[in-house]
Amino acid sequence: MAALAVLALLALLAWGGPPAAGQKRKEMVLSEKVNQLMEWASKRSVIRMNGDKFRRLVKAPPRNYSVIVMFTALQPHRQCVVCKQADEEYQILANSWRYSSAFTNKIFFAMVDFDEGSDVFQMLNMNSAPTFINFPAKGKPKRGDTYELQVRGFAAEQLARWVADRTDVNIRVIRPPNYAGPLMLGLLLAVVGGLVYLRGSNLDFLYNKTGWAFAALCFVLAMTSGQMWNHIRGPPYAHKNPHTGQVSYIHGSSQAQFVAETHIVLLFNGGVTLGMVLLHEAATSDMDVGKRKIMCIAGIGLVVLFFSWLLSVFRSKYHGYPYRYVFF
Repeated sequence: MAALAVLALLALLAWGGPPAAGQKRKEMVLSEKVNQLMEWASKRSVIRMNGDKFRRLVKAPPRNYSVIVMFTALQPHRQCVVCKQADEEYQILANSWRYSSAFTNKIFFAMVDFDEGSDVFQMLNMNSAPTFINFPAKGKPKRGDTYELQVRGFAAEQLARWVADRTDVNIRVIRPPNYAGPLMLGLLLAVVGGLVYLRGSNLDFLYNKTGWAFAALCFVLAMTSGQMWNHIRGPPYAHKNPHTGQVSYIHGSSQAQFVAETHIVLLFNGGVTLGMVLLHEAATSDMDVGKRKIMCIAGIGLVVLFFSWLLSVFRSKYHGYPYRYVFF
């Protein structure tokens, strides 16, 4: 009877011992990972990783933390202007999280540069940069864990909304002080004050219709070209195909745009406006008939040319639009 009891006890220990030891070992490995990441995060908000670090700390279990990874190519010979711009916003986001009172070890921000971890790019079948992917605490990344950079832009505020959606971690983005705005405002006030001082009591220049019309026209052209979108969304200036090296200045979707695209549209709208002004002057001015004909022909040419270009941009973004205007 005693022998049976001893055998039962040995069987119980044999059944319960290894899993308990395995669980303890798993907890020790997880603790080491978290401590290592916390140590690195205390020195740098965005942890730089190579292939070995990525496989050990991001891909390999156990893991009870999420990792936001930016895959990029920052070396100068890669000539990735967008990567540098996105990296600045990513650093702002990571710093906002690292120095916030809500900072925990449940989420970390990391970066894999192509020249330091090309094997990671190959492992994930990744052929473009920059790319943001959330590696959740449990399971593999899903479709929504890859950030839609071309649609949402890379502004820190947009990245923060995506992080909150994927991890339930809300990050209040805090940007470093930017003194460019106050300096420009101070310069403008100084110029206006100087003009008032020099002109003395003669303030007729404030009632100059041409000056106010030109200022209003510049404002309208800036707003209709999409400058407010750039300010809110922070899109890249342009897109360079990593395989062919071809640079795209016009976004192929009607739901997004590049910064260069707004400049192009601004130029085209300005050309059309200038043509209309010339046509108006040709019809109402007191100049001789020859000069008015020249102004009329130039105005028609500007309107036709630039409106054709403007419509070609519209057709490239709204695929299937069947109409065009004279050219292109």
